[in-house]
Amino acid sequence: MAKGKLFVGFGNPSTEAIREMESKDRKWEMEALCRLLSLKNSLLEKLRFDYVIFDSSPGLEYSSINAVVSADVVLVVTTLDKSDIEGTQRMIKDLNELFKKKTGVILNKVPFDFISLEKRERKLKSLQLPIIDAIPCSCDILEAED
Repeated sequence: MAKGKLFVGFGNPSTEAIREMESKDRKWEMEALCRLLSLKNSLLEKLRFDYVIFDSSPGLEYSSINAVVSADVVLVVTTLDKSDIEGTQRMIKDLNELFKKKTGVILNKVPFDFISLEKRERKLKSLQLPIIDAIPCSCDILEAED
């Protein structure tokens, strides 16, 4: 078993907090980016963290862009839904053009029968995305919640 510590900081998920963040202007967001970079450097250099992971909301909001800008590697989580894949392809293209970031994709809610190597390899090649891994879906559990 691996030894170590995991430190987690949570954002405020309330509707009020989200609305407040959306109302911030560009100057505030630029200052927030500086604070985010400073936090990352402090955690890595002063506190000797091995990794720092920033989770952001989907889309291209300032807070998400700040997380991408401050990242060394960007991981995008998506499903196999056609609209999710198309949006992920566009986002990765934009990330590569704008920020030149190493980017990978984690597929979420992948049906177990899709996990078979042959099916998976064919589909993944057709997606033209840098797939890191796939998280299987226990679809029977989802269906049982009705």
